[in-house]
Amino acid sequence: MNVIETALPGVLLLEPKVFGDARGFFLETYRAERYRELGITGPFVQDNWSRSRRGILRGLHLQHPRAQGKLVMVTRGSVFDVAVDVRRGSPHFGKWVGFVLSEENKRQMWIPPGFAHGFCVTSDECDFLYKCTEVYAPEHERTVLWNDPAIGVQWPVTNPVLSKKDEAALPLAAHTQLMDYPG
Repeated sequence: MNVIETALPGVLLLEPKVFGDARGFFLETYRAERYRELGITGPFVQDNWSRSRRGILRGLHLQHPRAQGKLVMVTRGSVFDVAVDVRRGSPHFGKWVGFVLSEENKRQMWIPPGFAHGFCVTSDECDFLYKCTEVYAPEHERTVLWNDPAIGVQWPVTNPVLSKKDEAALPLAAHTQLMDYPG
């Protein structure tokens, strides 16, 4: 597996080894000991599958407390996937990274606890899968405004389709209850 460190320490872009021939392909999407060697320790306690169409933007989401680490990938279509450091006191607080994840490149992204996460669908339809280190707890969910100018994510859309929750999101500065940076 090829591991690409990003501008946000802890956020990793992963390129699994793909074995293919005329019949199709095979790849491991997760093996505990291999990911543990990369610092992705889990345990993973919930798997999710999201299907969306072009122009839908989901995020920026996080939980506090009960922060989730997420190992994300696309099995059909493509997305622009984003992680934002939301750990108070972090030297990277409010900074973001974004990458294309697709069925073609088969990349995964690891988003550790303490980061907000979101994605925008760039294909006609997309299946997005992710493993979480903490179960979904709606009472602890926080949503950061997808186009918060203080963060400045350069999304590939200007008028995305949003959920009511994402439409009502607050800018990062309005979130007073966030994880403190452990460093």
